[in-house]
Amino acid sequence: MKKIVDYRKLLGVTDATELQELKLVYRNLMKAWHPDKFQDSAETKLEAEEKSKTIIEAYHFLVSIAPETRNQSFADYTLTTTTAAIVDFEYKSQVLKVSFTDGNTYEYFDVPRAVYIKLVNADSPGRFARRHIYNEYVYRSISKLVASA
Repeated sequence: MKKIVDYRKLLGVTDATELQELKLVYRNLMKAWHPDKFQDSAETKLEAEEKSKTIIEAYHFLVSIAPETRNQSFADYTLTTTTAAIVDFEYKSQVLKVSFTDGNTYEYFDVPRAVYIKLVNADSPGRFARRHIYNEYVYRSISKLVASA
């Protein structure tokens, strides 16, 4: 997905980067781009504010899809995907958002349009998703993001 690639490029990390290293890179970039360091002109301070917001957004996104993060929540994810029914799903720009009856919502990245169409046309969307989506694509929970926002 373009968003994942762009965020990794912005932070200068790869898909093999571990959380500890990601955190270090993030802190160093925030030190370099913190708006308080750019007091000489309003224009440079505004640029630094925008850059730091983008860095923060990229860091939080990459943490949410990191293997370590997914491993920590894998039991909850498995419980949701095996026992809860799909309430609703939405597809936009190769991102499939699935809401479940237990209140959890997950985003799946790089889902081809053809797979989404098969999900829509499936006799049992839940069964189709268990076989072809849940463990096939990079995902993140957005339930916590919505609750904390």
